[in-house]
Order: sequence, then structure tokens, then C-alpha cells
Amino acid sequence: MTKPGVTKRSLPTSPFKESVPPPPQVFEVGNRVTHDVFGLGRVTGVEEGVAVLVDFGSNQERIMSPYSKLTGL
Repeated sequence: MTKPGVTKRSLPTSPFKESVPPPPQVFEVGNRVTHDVFGLGRVTGVEEGVAVLVDFGSNQERIMSPYSKLTGL
């Protein structure tokens, strides 16, 4: 059983690659994006490292970091 918050060590001789977290996504005002739930939208505001404001046409949403369901187009 592992403790939460503890990362597993990888031995240099291990045949398995160490998992590398994906680079954080960076969005700018005006970027077109797609969201798994809300669909297509345009970024209208950016709160650095915290959230992005996205206009999806029928509604505006504040999407919190790490933007797991938001993809830039």
C-alpha cells in the first residue's frame, strides 16, 4: 500500500519508462477551444495558472486549472 502524495521511484535499470506528466496547457484571449461538456468556445479571459473564462455562445464558463476537459484548437 502506498501513501498518498508519494511518487514511486524508478530504478535507472528498469525497462519501464517513468511516467512524465504532460506540460501545462497555456491559453490566450481569443484562442478557440473545445470542451468535453460545453463544446466549442472562445477564450475571453485568462487568470494565470488558475482558470480561463470561455464563451461557449449560449453561456460563459470559468474553467479551473488543470483544464483536463479543455483542448485548444
